[in-house]
Amino acid sequence: MKNQIDTIYILENPEKNIIKFATGYQLKYEDTIKDVFGVACLNDLEMMIQFNKPFQESICNSKKISLNHISLNQVIRIASKNELIQLRNQLLEKLGNLPLPRPFDSTIKLQEGIFHWDEANSSYISEQLGA
Repeated sequence: MKNQIDTIYILENPEKNIIKFATGYQLKYEDTIKDVFGVACLNDLEMMIQFNKPFQESICNSKKISLNHISLNQVIRIASKNELIQLRNQLLEKLGNLPLPRPFDSTIKLQEGIFHWDEANSSYISEQLGA
């Protein structure tokens, strides 16, 4: 049986200026949604998007979209390679030089596909590039 590859998500709460990376497991079984949005689960977050006017306005302002274009995808989506590079750069600023600790599993899924951790560079490398 092959191990399931963990998808990495980015959660953004523009009202509280919080951006956090999380695995699918963390979204389902940990308090990550509560930590970022202050609600218990995705269903509550959907209600918050529908009815919380200040939250709606913060999404519209940060994403430069109109109210009728707001969706859950504006605040929770699969992270991109560029966003993960930003996380790596933040860790470098905070922790100093390489090697950096691996932030997620050795194999992850991002918007662009499957990535493997490269110990030598302390970064994730695309499966296509690593082959």
